[in-house]
Amino acid sequence: MKNEKSAYRLDGQVALVTAAAKGIGRACALALAQAGADIILGLRDKDSAGALVRQIRKLGREVLPVQMDVTQMQQIAAGVQAGVQHFKRIDILVNNAGIGAPNPAERVLEKDFDETLAVNLKGTFFTAQTVGKVMIRQRRGRIINISSQAGFVALPTESVYCMTKAAISHLTKCLALEWAKYNITVNAVAPTFIETPGTRKWLEDKEFRKSVQKRIPLGRIGTPKEVAEPVVFLASPAASLITGATLMIDGGWTIQ
Repeated sequence: MKNEKSAYRLDGQVALVTAAAKGIGRACALALAQAGADIILGLRDKDSAGALVRQIRKLGREVLPVQMDVTQMQQIAAGVQAGVQHFKRIDILVNNAGIGAPNPAERVLEKDFDETLAVNLKGTFFTAQTVGKVMIRQRRGRIINISSQAGFVALPTESVYCMTKAAISHLTKCLALEWAKYNITVNAVAPTFIETPGTRKWLEDKEFRKSVQKRIPLGRIGTPKEVAEPVVFLASPAASLITGATLMIDGGWTIQ
C-alpha cells in the first residue's frame, strides 16, 4: 500500500501553473501543492495572488509568483527563467490560461478572434515550448494542457472558443509524439461547465444552468477541484505511460 500511495505523490517536484489566480488554475496550484510539489504561479498580475501564496505556504510548500501574461512572449520567457533560477528545474506545466466570451459567429470581430487565439493557442503553444526546452534538458517532464468539452462538441455562440480547444487537444498529441524521446509526457483535460468566477454570470441564470445540467448525464455542474485532481494524476508517476491523451471531465456530456 505504501508504494501505491507514493505513485500519486509529487514530493520534490516543481510545477508551473498559468493563470493561477482563480478558478481552475488556483485549484490546480493548491492540489499540486497538497500532493507535495513546490509551485510557480504564472500570473497576469504578479501581485494578485497574495491569499493563494499564503495558502500554499501553509501546506509547507515553497511558492514563487511570476509575472506571466501568456500573450506576451517576453513575459513567458522571463517567468520561466525566474522559476528555473529559483527552483533549478520545472517538472510539471499546467497550461491553464484561456478565454472564451460567447458571441454568435456572425458578430465575431477580428479583434475578438485574435484575442482568443492569442491566449488559447499562441499562449499555450509558446508556454509549452519555453518550458519544454527546460524539460528537454532535464530529460523529463509532465505537461498538462487545459482543453474543454467544447473541443469535441459544438456549442452555440462559442465557435472561436470551440475551435481553439479542439486545436489544443490535437496540439497535445503533436507535442506528445515529438517529446516522448525526452521522457516528457503531454496530456490534456477537457472539462464541462465548471463553477468558476469566469462562468458565474452565466450559471447564475437559472434557466441556463438548468439547460446545461440536462445535457450532463451526471446531472450537475463541476467544481474546480474535480478538474485539479485529474491534473495531479496526469502529473504523477501513476500516469507515467499515458501521453497524447485528452481526459474528458464532462460528466458524460460527450458520450451522448
